[in-house]
Amino acid sequence: MVTDEAASKPAIRVSGLSKKVADASGELTILQNIDFTVQPAETLALVGASGSGKSTLLGLLAGLDTPSSGTVELDGTDIFALDEDGRAAFRKAKLGFVFQSFQLLGHLNALENVMLPLELRGDTAAREKAAEMLGRVGLSSRLKHYPKYLSGGEQQRVALARAFVTQPPLLFADEPTGSLDAATGESVIQLMFELNRERGSTLVLVTHDPAMAARCGRTLTIAGGRLLS
Repeated sequence: MVTDEAASKPAIRVSGLSKKVADASGELTILQNIDFTVQPAETLALVGASGSGKSTLLGLLAGLDTPSSGTVELDGTDIFALDEDGRAAFRKAKLGFVFQSFQLLGHLNALENVMLPLELRGDTAAREKAAEMLGRVGLSSRLKHYPKYLSGGEQQRVALARAFVTQPPLLFADEPTGSLDAATGESVIQLMFELNRERGSTLVLVTHDPAMAARCGRTLTIAGGRLLS
């Protein structure tokens, strides 16, 4: 549920964001002067060719990388005014992230993987909430299974459950179906958007898939590190 107060300010505000790195030939510009805003509960797709800078942009939005210049405000907080520990605490409180490669911890079973972000918050009902969320993604019978015993689609469902279980106001997804076959990917896409509608999160996803991008309320195209639309 998005309150009137929350709706009065953008969920995400990006201003003058640039990222440059040094390589053998000198300085390489990955992103240049990116500006956009995203409203609360909006769904946004970032699209572009491989190497266009869209995954780098998503990492900057999450504070997983630092820009060469510019600012990112999430829920009114300038995340690069925070130190690394501050950004980590902000992510823990406000952000869910779904990776293409799932990023599940192999030594934890499905239930424990989903419990982890709740436990890091000190939630005493972590086990019950994680079990309920895994049931919501159709994995009630797989709670005690470790990632290596789960299919790719099942692993991504665990990753979705982990991302949504804390009910974050912001959800980022980086090619969430890129490692899945078409049929499994379609079921995961449907589940992700269904959960997002229920939870009212602001969703930003990186995708090569035009069908997935079309499900979002808005699409931004990146080419050569610049925003085209």
